[in-house]
Amino acid sequence: MATMITSECINCGACEPECPNTAIYQGGVEWEMNGVKHAPLSADVFYIVPQKCTECVGFHDQEACAAVCPVDVCIPNPDIPETEAVLLQRARELHPGVDFPADFPSRFRSGGAAEAPTTSTAAPVAAASAAAPVPAASPVVAAPVGGVSLPSIDEWEVPIDCHACHGSYAVSFRHLRTGNVLRCPFCTATYIVTTTMHGNVSRALASFHQRWTEEFAALYERRQRELDEFEERKRTELEAFNEHLKAISQSVKPPGAPRKRAWIFG
Repeated sequence: MATMITSECINCGACEPECPNTAIYQGGVEWEMNGVKHAPLSADVFYIVPQKCTECVGFHDQEACAAVCPVDVCIPNPDIPETEAVLLQRARELHPGVDFPADFPSRFRSGGAAEAPTTSTAAPVAAASAAAPVPAASPVVAAPVGGVSLPSIDEWEVPIDCHACHGSYAVSFRHLRTGNVLRCPFCTATYIVTTTMHGNVSRALASFHQRWTEEFAALYERRQRELDEFEERKRTELEAFNEHLKAISQSVKPPGAPRKRAWIFG
């Protein structure tokens, strides 16, 4: 099925340059195919032309637009189901000079066809190539009490204050890359992420994440040690109680048990 952009699009423009087929257009802009202009499919948000969309079959193992979309609004269109063969043939027609090998990349082969991305309300950000190193994402660490949990570094929501309207919004750290353009959802003012900003946030997250993880690991170890000691004490107590029960049962002679006769004088 062709990919579509939902109405939750924030018009960040991150997807447009990623499309290998130039199938993505800004809202209100006419789309072109074979030199012929056509009316825009959307007047408000970016849109994808189904006749030019190949779901990146032949170019990538997933839809490039969905991979860079900060709000996950690039999803398969349920009204236009299409097979890998159809999409590959379209790619060949759109790119007659490209030779697609037998092992061409495809989301159908990487398992992407089984699950479609869903929409969310993530913070707006225009994606760009990452220039600075990113800390390795760590698994979620759950606290044993109170339901406190720690997200991975990439999914950490970084608060941003708009310099124009002073509104506050959040951006996942995976989108906070040097050169990315953040767009305020309240006034659409933009802010470009600098190397300094990315570096400071990256170091702070890595340091906090490591300290948090180490403290919880120490807590788990301490609690496990205390549990082992408690169980050992209870095991010893149980053995002693069983010996006590045995002594009680042996202190009283049951009816019919042989008894030692007493001497005549006492």
